[in-house]
Amino acid sequence: MERPKLGLIVREPYASLIVEGKKTWEIRKRKTRHRGPLGIVSGGYLIGQADVVGVEGPFRVEELLPHQNKHLAEEAFLKAYAGDEPLFAWVLENAFRYEKPFYVPRRPGRVMFVDLSEVWP
Repeated sequence: MERPKLGLIVREPYASLIVEGKKTWEIRKRKTRHRGPLGIVSGGYLIGQADVVGVEGPFRVEELLPHQNKHLAEEAFLKAYAGDEPLFAWVLENAFRYEKPFYVPRRPGRVMFVDLSEVWP
């Protein structure tokens, strides 16, 4: 198992759905160039990881609705999140939950990614 160097902050229940392998698309307003292991951080803890294997999109909310089985987000949530912006699907594979979560120190400001170099024992 390659430990991720980068973590993505994801709210619940979506973080748990990712590490359980049930959510294979993470919907974001931006693309990512990152490929490979990505830590999933929720509630101040690194709870698991998944591999980012690609990005699909841009999508309008209506175009994402037929793919609900991949992103597991309701239409109302997608509309509120998107506003007038296009959305992108980060394609995830090989997800799993750690037996024990790792504490991730909080950083000031709004952040989407966190550096995990200080997390590993």
